[in-house]
Amino acid sequence: MKDNFDRLRLIRSANIGPVSYVQLIRRYGSAANALEMLPELAARGGGRAPRLSDRAAIEREMDNVQKLGAKYLFLGDPNYPYLLAELSNAPPAIIWRGNLALLSHPTVAIVGARNASAAACRFARDLANSLMAEGISVVSGLARGIDTAAHQGAITKSTIAVIAGGIDVHYPPENEELQQKIAEDGLLLAEQPPGTEPKARHFPYRNRIIAGISKGTVVVEAAPKSGSLITARLAAESGRHVMAVPGSPLDPRSRGCNGLIREGAILIQSAEDVLELISHFDDHAAGADIRYDLFDTSQDSSALRETQADDIDDAARQFLTDLLSITPVSIDELVRQSGLSAASVQMILLELELAGRLTRHAGARVSLPS
Repeated sequence: MKDNFDRLRLIRSANIGPVSYVQLIRRYGSAANALEMLPELAARGGGRAPRLSDRAAIEREMDNVQKLGAKYLFLGDPNYPYLLAELSNAPPAIIWRGNLALLSHPTVAIVGARNASAAACRFARDLANSLMAEGISVVSGLARGIDTAAHQGAITKSTIAVIAGGIDVHYPPENEELQQKIAEDGLLLAEQPPGTEPKARHFPYRNRIIAGISKGTVVVEAAPKSGSLITARLAAESGRHVMAVPGSPLDPRSRGCNGLIREGAILIQSAEDVLELISHFDDHAAGADIRYDLFDTSQDSSALRETQADDIDDAARQFLTDLLSITPVSIDELVRQSGLSAASVQMILLELELAGRLTRHAGARVSLPS
């Protein structure tokens, strides 16, 4: 319990993201040690020490989670889904209610338009029901339209809802009863603390979890530049299958799906199409039989631990900082151009992030704050 308290306090502290959380744990061996090092690291990055989360606030959060009948699942725990742990920005902690065993089943995400047509909603509901009958856990985001239909299709025993706000916040409000039923008969997941009202910035984080825990993502109706297409892109970047249901070119809600198919997504017309595709998913390559270890003893992790802040001179820090701009650049490119070791570059970037002078982006890219 003490370790969980320290982990949660580290996660909730300012300027700590999923990447920096993992690096801190691997470098210093525990969340408690990492918390002690934050002021020194931020000072080396040229900023003030990040604001640590209040101990009383963490105690209140943990009490609230318990009162809600929910629990925490931390990155590195035995039950943490291996597919999600593969992401470079995997959530360090998830709050859950329901049947956690659903995460051990094969998983498929079904997402789509909020203002979906009746025909598309029926297709999503029937598809989810057929996948459920084959032992598949159906994942979606509990939004209006396609998400709701997908959950309804698999509600009796195998749906997983990932929500953008706190686990006790019902959004959209009309899905309150559905959300409660999923928490009782399926599985409800939230990354944000209880009481958090969902904001626009929370939805991309939710979408990465939806894509991350799934072997494949099916998109059923989606307008161009919609959140569903973001989920599909995240799935593709994670090496998962992207599937799309074709629609009429005359319906704007079909343009996103038709565009995905034109770009290489697999055309889906039935549950059999989905089952055939995910049957070729290589669980072994994805690490299904390997527990994610925060205290990894690989060469890369050893290099992280052995590279101390004192080993890097101020000139190297300044040189790397000068390579950064408001345009995102890959960390590999910074290693090439700086001539520093990968571990040294990671250390400097960590110091800058803790000082509030670095923004991390998808695809292991970083930039100065805009």
